[in-house]
Amino acid sequence: MERAIGRSVRWLIAGLVGAPLLLAVPPPHGSTPWILFHLTVLVAYGLALTMALVDELDTPWFTGLSPKAGLFGSAVSLVVLATGAVALVTLASSAALRLDPSMQFLQLLSTLDIAWAAGATAIGARLAAGRIAGWVAGGAVVAVCVWSVAAYLNAVGYTPAGGWLVDGDAMWRYILPYDIAAAVIAITTLTLGVRTRTEASARQAMAQPSRQS
Repeated sequence: MERAIGRSVRWLIAGLVGAPLLLAVPPPHGSTPWILFHLTVLVAYGLALTMALVDELDTPWFTGLSPKAGLFGSAVSLVVLATGAVALVTLASSAALRLDPSMQFLQLLSTLDIAWAAGATAIGARLAAGRIAGWVAGGAVVAVCVWSVAAYLNAVGYTPAGGWLVDGDAMWRYILPYDIAAAVIAITTLTLGVRTRTEASARQAMAQPSRQS
């Protein structure tokens, strides 16, 4: 865990240092391509951080727990680390881009929602089927969720100041169904990944004494 925290802090510092560079390229108000590019970069950063740290789960983070509980707790802790880094970089980069405050809030909500779901899905898939599966599963969640934000912005538009125009009906049509589905997929994939990994480890531990005898 200490190693994972140390690496996540280095990633966070890199993200915070890079965020002010966006001051040189402020987007026009109400620019959907800019908003989506910013959102995609942030959640891709979170997914990359998660996959950079996921190998740390091969060593137990917690002692005194059952293998499943320990691995699940470790995976959740990793999701929290990566999502927290994404949140801080989102705040810094949104301010650097001088987005309308309401749009900054939308970006923060969107990145938090996508980052945790994509991260949990990626970890679960990696535990169950390997690194490539983790990248593919996490990337799929990112793609669908970013698409849902794009569909909402294209349908609703912006306030005159380029801010978040809230439309409850559109949220239920374009955003929330995909958020709910992503959450269900994330929890299910992570649970199955933890189960698959711990059962495989248990079978391996039982097979070793048999070969030695």
